[in-house]
Amino acid sequence: MSEITPALVKTLRERTGAGMMDCKKALVEVSADLEAAVDWLRKKGLAAAAKKAGRVAAEGLVGIAASADGKSAAVIEINAETDFIARNEHFQNLVSQTATIATTNTSDVDALLTTSFPGEGGTVQGEITRLIALIGENMNLRRIARLSVTNGAVATYMHNATAPGLGRIGVSVALESTGNAAKLMELGKKISMHIAAAHPQALNIEAVDPTMLERERTILIDQARASGRPEDVIQKMVEGRVRKYYEEIVLLEQPFVMDGKTKISDVVANAATELGTDVKLTGFIRYALGEGIEKEESDFAAEVMAQAKMA
Repeated sequence: MSEITPALVKTLRERTGAGMMDCKKALVEVSADLEAAVDWLRKKGLAAAAKKAGRVAAEGLVGIAASADGKSAAVIEINAETDFIARNEHFQNLVSQTATIATTNTSDVDALLTTSFPGEGGTVQGEITRLIALIGENMNLRRIARLSVTNGAVATYMHNATAPGLGRIGVSVALESTGNAAKLMELGKKISMHIAAAHPQALNIEAVDPTMLERERTILIDQARASGRPEDVIQKMVEGRVRKYYEEIVLLEQPFVMDGKTKISDVVANAATELGTDVKLTGFIRYALGEGIEKEESDFAAEVMAQAKMA
């Protein structure tokens, strides 16, 4: 039998869109004959993914799962083509199981795709490929992020959940503390709800992207100079507006949505006083389904006409 090399597996995967493990299995079954392997995958319905791969997948589900001890959580996003798939039991199971796997696994998409998955697919990628053939939509695991603490709690929140741990906006918050775990979870849940609504871009001022800040400062300076005021006044105006900018994008500087005035940093400080120990908000994740994906604009009338011509 000819040698089944990684390059051969890669070529078959590119030709068919099937999962890596499925490609390797196909090559084993046909003694490393590339063309025969393509036919083998087609017969199994696993090469159907290739025809779907070019379609824009901006729908789907965000999934979130927490570890049993409450000290770690993972948020993932798996995309598909239509919003109907969010109600599909097979797809929901894929997202839910993958999120659970991610809580104790890697934060890297490629590594997660090769992780063992219970059921027919064998791996996460294998299950995605199987569902592409079964459901008929392009799908992909877009991203994953994990949070963990040594002491404390990692809280989770799913806004408008489609099913437990599944929806369109998933949030996780890490609170490092030796305080009461239940109280920390309660605090984390409230802050998570705030994050879902307020959409912060950075945890603290130090974490703000310098390029983004410089761009904003340039705009503010130009706006202030248009007022015709002296340079020293302009600088004060700009600094005031920069502080306002921080309140808009930095989590710890934002006013808490539940009262509209207390800064999140003060909410955390007040909780520390109540618990009688330090509490530190060390990180957050906020995934909104499809954010940043450029969706195709479709002309429904044109699609109908095109289908009529093909009939």
